Amino acid sequence: MLQLGQIEIRSLLDISGLHAPIGEVFREATPEALAPHRHWLEPDALCPITQRIILPVQAYLVRTRHHRILIDTCVGCGKSIPDAPDWHQRSDASWLARLAAAGLRPQDIDYVFCTHLHSDHCGWNTERRDGRWVPTFPNAKYVFSKLEYEATAKAGGAAFEESVLPILEAGLAQLVDLDFALDDEVWLAPALGHTEGHVVVHLKSNGRHAAMCGDMMHSPVQCPHPEWSPVWDRDPEAARRTRRSFLECHADTDTLVLTAHFPLPSIGRVVAEGSGFLFRYI
Repeated sequence: MLQLGQIEIRSLLDISGLHAPIGEVFREATPEALAPHRHWLEPDALCPITQRIILPVQAYLVRTRHHRILIDTCVGCGKSIPDAPDWHQRSDASWLARLAAAGLRPQDIDYVFCTHLHSDHCGWNTERRDGRWVPTFPNAKYVFSKLEYEATAKAGGAAFEESVLPILEAGLAQLVDLDFALDDEVWLAPALGHTEGHVVVHLKSNGRHAAMCGDMMHSPVQCPHPEWSPVWDRDPEAARRTRRSFLECHADTDTLVLTAHFPLPSIGRVVAEGSGFLFRYI
């Protein structure tokens, strides 16, 4: 558990394991380009044998003075993700047990913020009950960027049908602008490129600041190489601009960066290094 002023932050891990070979995720990641970084990427962020990236999937539980908040909701159970066999139709519900171990029941959550609506960031929005998908957090408002929701609804697909549409049908969705502020402790900022309406979630208390960056970055190798966009970025050029701007803004400051997919502990600070940056884990 991390204390940020009067805000408590806790990572809730859903999945951690090997993903695709790094050269399939980042086209620029040739053996020659990777060579200067392998000594610090391996073995936590990159498997030295298979050269597959190690990709945790996690949410953040945030307790402020007023609210109990989840930022992103991971993969979930029973979801249709056939292009990711380790995520497809999972039956492991231990993520909910981790929430319980933190002292909360699903009905205790006040807000769910989704940085974007890919399947590994909104999966636990819903669970299967009596043959239908229903909200996992029945008393929460689910905060979605309006732009992200509209693009996801237009594209359709299983993640929308299983993890987003049931929230709308239950009347629990709150569609907001890219700069929405819940209060002076929690607010959003646009971080476009990975998806049409991707946002960063900012937290601030007693002068201390943290930012959950979602999928603006997938791997710490993108700190020295913010120009490396993964194949999952919808608009690679916009994602590169967003990533560099974020890194420049927060480098050599006290801002804590909460990442979705960096190796555990996944939280750290950005420091400037030459023409790029490094990630220093706390």
